[in-house]
Amino acid sequence: MKNKINVALVCGGYSKEKEISIMGAESIEKHIPADRYRVFKIVVELHRWYYLAPDGSTQDVDKNNFTLPGVVFDVAYINIHGTPGENGLLQGYFDMLHIPYTTCDACTSALTFNKAFCNATLGYHGIRVAKSVHLVKNEKYDAEAIGKELGFPCFVKPACDGSSFGVSKVMKAEDLHDAIEKTFADAKEVLVERFVQGKEYSCGLMRLKGEVIVFPLAAIVPENDFFDYEAKYLGKSKEIVPAPVSDNLRLQMEDIAGKAYKILNCKGVVRCDFIVEESTQEPYFLEVNTTPGQSPESIVPKQIRHMGWTLEDLYDNVLQEALRSVPA
Repeated sequence: MKNKINVALVCGGYSKEKEISIMGAESIEKHIPADRYRVFKIVVELHRWYYLAPDGSTQDVDKNNFTLPGVVFDVAYINIHGTPGENGLLQGYFDMLHIPYTTCDACTSALTFNKAFCNATLGYHGIRVAKSVHLVKNEKYDAEAIGKELGFPCFVKPACDGSSFGVSKVMKAEDLHDAIEKTFADAKEVLVERFVQGKEYSCGLMRLKGEVIVFPLAAIVPENDFFDYEAKYLGKSKEIVPAPVSDNLRLQMEDIAGKAYKILNCKGVVRCDFIVEESTQEPYFLEVNTTPGQSPESIVPKQIRHMGWTLEDLYDNVLQEALRSVPA
């Protein structure tokens, strides 16, 4: 009998999204085909990396070579939101150890994690993004001038973070400076972005055997004012798959998502988010998420089920694609 493939299912991380990462990993673990893979849930914390066994016991990972006693990993399934699994740090580590992994490479992960840099890259290639101003901590800025340039309301958000942590909607000029400073309390870079009035959509996609596969478009209907952390993870939104939009609008967003995937040289499963401006019906690219949520009710699993795949199909394909990417 052929030996099973050893999978390090890497979760946790150093950000506020640690618990969301672990929840998603629990779902992934249940759906990775057990007849082909041996899954080891590896929790990454700031001062300790360890294997969390099904019985709750733990065993430290040897970070010199990313092994456990008697276990060498064939592939790493990265399910960390935020640092160090979404910003390229963990990818660079695995590159040095020649361990294949399921996400974008270190360069693409770093670029896409910084919303300002990602938007600038995509904007350069003709993809429509909202007008914004990028600020760096301890550098001077003129809140009044920014307000005049972008108008109100506008959004203030960390340039490098996920799950809409720290995002605020600023309604008037006198509140902008305080909103920026509040965001700088937890972030080194801030993005102030023009408000686009419209409906939000999300498009998952992945590369498989050289072809970019686009998942069915999802419409996002948040209960809150925008698609924030509560809407994403605490049930404060409704995701409709497939999205009730015209074929023309759907094809536009699917085409843009595919172009962005290729421009950024993405790998693995990513999710591209859009907002369609109410007055013009033009889609604006919001962001790309290179480790999208994988809990059963997250957007990508819903899209996968609608297109006729099982989650077992998805994770098997993701792992096989990562293993195929290993240089000869």
